[in-house]
Amino acid sequence: MFELKKYTAPDFTADRFVKAPNAVVVPAPFDGVAPEHYHALSIFPEYFKIDGNWLLAEESRMDCVPVYENGKIHVREFRVLKKGDLIVTGRTENCEDGIYVHANGFNEQKAQGDVFAFRQNRSRETAFSKDYDELYELLKHEREHGKIVWVLGPAFSFDADARRAMSKLIENGYAHAILAGNALATHDLEGAYLRTALGQDIYTQESMPNGHYNHLDLINRVRYHGSVSEFIKNENIDNGIIYSCEKCGVPYVLGGSIRDDGPLPPVFGDVYEAQNAMRDQIRNATTVICMATMLHTIATGNMTPSYRVMPDGTIRQIYFYCVDVSEFVVNKLADRGSLSARGIVTNVQDFVVNLQKGLGL
Repeated sequence: MFELKKYTAPDFTADRFVKAPNAVVVPAPFDGVAPEHYHALSIFPEYFKIDGNWLLAEESRMDCVPVYENGKIHVREFRVLKKGDLIVTGRTENCEDGIYVHANGFNEQKAQGDVFAFRQNRSRETAFSKDYDELYELLKHEREHGKIVWVLGPAFSFDADARRAMSKLIENGYAHAILAGNALATHDLEGAYLRTALGQDIYTQESMPNGHYNHLDLINRVRYHGSVSEFIKNENIDNGIIYSCEKCGVPYVLGGSIRDDGPLPPVFGDVYEAQNAMRDQIRNATTVICMATMLHTIATGNMTPSYRVMPDGTIRQIYFYCVDVSEFVVNKLADRGSLSARGIVTNVQDFVVNLQKGLGL
């Protein structure tokens, strides 16, 4: 039976917490500008001593600033700061400035072993059998008790089995939100409409005559109908990832790119609107699985802390997986500060099919 790790809060009766000074808050000098010596948040739980009380930043995000307002610590991006916002300053992490970063709240124990040992990092040679077993149990738990957010690159839409497997996950309650770009949705809908992705048959991988028009024809047809939902209804679409999202009421956020064709009607053309919409889905996510999209993965990683404060006040761990056939992408996420991410180096099409089969769908 799957069990979440218990969270151990800091012992605020300890000497260093009692003797710590109150955190210094300084008003923002202008809209969108933090004061000098502002504090920037990490992925870990962080506490701030205000008027003698240690307050947790409950809805954290890396590289944002803590704002004290109405008795709570709020976390905001620089771009949304308002002149006069009371911002915590100080760049220490162990109570010196009334700030404490609690990096081991879930009692993560590093494996014991020799100082010198082979294969300590994750690579294409790593055996991921245990990861799959853990994922099956985690997803069964999260389907009922959490929120599972998938971050998808377009690789799924190029393979019939992968599209079918992802659709089954969505339709069986294993997806509560999808974050992607124009390409994933375009080629998935192209697969449902024309049985191709970028002009290649999604079953045989054979290139169709004039197939390079197919994704443009698809986008144009969706825009003709005015929305994805109207396109699905009027064109009798009955399969695919986006179809399953629409059918099951699973929200999807499509963040635009400067290279997009079309794009599809729901794509966010403004990068900050896309970021806001993505963060709205991440705010209450408890498991995040990113697959085959480096930029969307890094963006999501930057807005996902290592913990979540639940409605009943308990603090639980967020599970974050990065799945990609490229070791570079998996390691890049850790380099960008998402230190709690679990990497799996494999073909994402095989990964999602194995996941579907392992869950008995």
